Amino acid sequence: MSVSVPSRTRLVARIGVAQLIGYGGTYYLPAILAAPIGRELGLSSNWTFGGLSLALVVSSFIGPAVGRYVDRGGGRRALVASNFAFALGLTLLGLANGLAMTIAAWLFIGLGCGLGYYETAFAALTRLYGVSARRLISGVTLIAGFTSTVSWPLMAWLEAHAGWRGTCFFWVAANLLIALPLNLTLPAPGVVVEPEAASGERSRQPVVLDASSERRAMTAIALMFTATAIVSSGLSAIMPNLLAHFGVSHTTAILASALIGPAQVIGRLAEMGWLTRYHPLVSARLATMFLPIGTGAFVLGGAAFAVPFTMLYGLGNGILTIARGSLPLAIFGPAGYGRRVGLLSAPSRMAAAAAPVAVGMLFDASPTTGLFAMVACNLIGFAALFIISTRARH
Repeated sequence: MSVSVPSRTRLVARIGVAQLIGYGGTYYLPAILAAPIGRELGLSSNWTFGGLSLALVVSSFIGPAVGRYVDRGGGRRALVASNFAFALGLTLLGLANGLAMTIAAWLFIGLGCGLGYYETAFAALTRLYGVSARRLISGVTLIAGFTSTVSWPLMAWLEAHAGWRGTCFFWVAANLLIALPLNLTLPAPGVVVEPEAASGERSRQPVVLDASSERRAMTAIALMFTATAIVSSGLSAIMPNLLAHFGVSHTTAILASALIGPAQVIGRLAEMGWLTRYHPLVSARLATMFLPIGTGAFVLGGAAFAVPFTMLYGLGNGILTIARGSLPLAIFGPAGYGRRVGLLSAPSRMAAAAAPVAVGMLFDASPTTGLFAMVACNLIGFAALFIISTRARH
C-alpha cells in the first residue's frame, strides 16, 4: 500500500545530512581534537584515536543484531537511538577529566556507530524501497561524502574559539536538534513504500542463490569489504607522509591529499549516473582496480603522478562506499538485508579499527612495502568478487 511519505529527494537529503552529522562528530573528530584533548587531560593523543578504534570494535559486535532489528521494521528507531547515544557519548567526552571517563564516552559513541552509521541507513532505505534503493544509497553517500570538507574546518574554528569541550557540546546539539528530527522523517515502522524504480532497476531482480552459493558469496563479499577497509582506513591516516617519502613536496602532498575528498564525490556521482546501467559487481571490481593502477603510475612516473594517484584512490573509495550497500542488495535481494549487512560489516569495522596503527607501523618499517601491501589488499578484494556465483536455487 502506498502512503504519504517524503519524496525520494527530500528523504535522501535528510538522511544524508543526518549521516554527515553522525560521522562528523565521531569518526572525523580525533583528527582535529586528539591533540587538544591530550594536552588538557595529560594523555597521549593516541588515546583519542584509540577511543575511535574502541568505538568501531563495539559497533562491529552489535552490527548484526542491529541489522536484524532493522529488518523487523526498526530502522527509524535505530537511527533515532544513535543520535541519543552519540549525544550521551559526546557529553561524557566534553566533561571528561581523565582516561576512565574518556573510555566511557567512546563506548557510548561506539553504540551510536553501531546503531546509526551507513549500514543502518542503507538497511532502513532498502526495507522501504526494495531493490530500487541503490540510487537512494548512492545519494546518501554523496551528501555524507562532504563530511570531512565540512566537519574539519568547522571543528578547527570551534576549537579555536570555544575549545575542544565546546566543540563536543556543539556536536551534542547538532545530533539532538538537527540529526534527530531528520531521522524522525523516515516513514513509520511497518510502512512499505511502492518503489519508483529507475530505468532498468526493476528488471534487474536478484538471483535466488542456492545455500552453498549464498555462503560463498557472503564470504567473498566480507573478504572484499575487509580488505578494502584496511586500505581506506590505513592510507587515509598517512597519505601526506606517504607522498613525501616518494619525493613529493610538502605543498604538493597536501594538495594531492586534499583532492581525495572531491574524487570520492566524483566516484559517487558516477555510481549514481552511468554506472547504474551495470550490475554493482562491475562497479566494485572497477573500484578495487583504481588503486593498483594509480600506484603503478606513481611508482613508475614519480612525484609528477601524485595527483593522479590520490584521485584514483579517491574514486575507488567513493564507489566502494556505495558498494557496501548496493552489492549485498543486488546479490541477495532486500529480504534479510539488514542482518546480512550487519554480518558483512562486522569484520570490516574490526579491520578499520586496527588499520591506522598496523598500517602506520608497516609504513614506518618500509613505505614501499607498505604501499604494495595496500595494493595487494585491493587485488585480494578484486579477486574475491570473482568467487561469487549467480546460480539460482532450484
